[in-house]
Amino acid sequence: MDLISVLNTVMLWAHLFSAVLFVGGSFFMWLVVVPASRTITENEAERTEIVGKVARRFGRITTHILVALILTGIYNAYWYLPSMNALYNTYQGQLLLVKVFLVLILLVFIYVHNVYYGKKIINFASQKNVEGLSRVRRRSRVVSALNLVLMVVILFIATMMQLPP
Repeated sequence: MDLISVLNTVMLWAHLFSAVLFVGGSFFMWLVVVPASRTITENEAERTEIVGKVARRFGRITTHILVALILTGIYNAYWYLPSMNALYNTYQGQLLLVKVFLVLILLVFIYVHNVYYGKKIINFASQKNVEGLSRVRRRSRVVSALNLVLMVVILFIATMMQLPP
C-alpha cells in the first residue's frame, strides 16, 4: 500500500467515524437523554436544565465533529471522483451533489435549532415560564426530528454512492 492509499483510507475512516459520533450522538440525545429526563423529574425547568447541560456538552464536540466531516468530506470527494466532470456526469457524482445540498440544509437547521431554540428554551426555563417553554419545545422537537430525518437520508445517499448505478 502506498502513502496516498494509506492517507485515503485514514481520511475515509475519519469521515465515517465523525459521522458515527455525530449521528449516533444526535439519536442518543433524542432517544435516551430526553426521555430519561422525564423519569428523573417532572419539573419542566429541572428537566430543561438537565437536557440543556447534556446538550451543551455534546454541542462542544459537535462543532469539531462537523468541521472534521466537512474537511474529510472534501478530501474524500477529491480522490473519490475521477474529475470535476464526474460530479455532474456520473451517478455517484450526482448523488454527492444531492448529499452536499442536504448537508447544507442540515447545517442551517442545526444552527437554527441550537442558537434560536436553545437560547429560548434556556430563557423560558430560567424564568420558570412553563407555558412558553412548552410552546418552544414543541417547535424545537419538529426541527430536531427534521434534523434526524435529514441525517438518515444523508447516510442513505452515502450508502447509495457505494453501489454501482
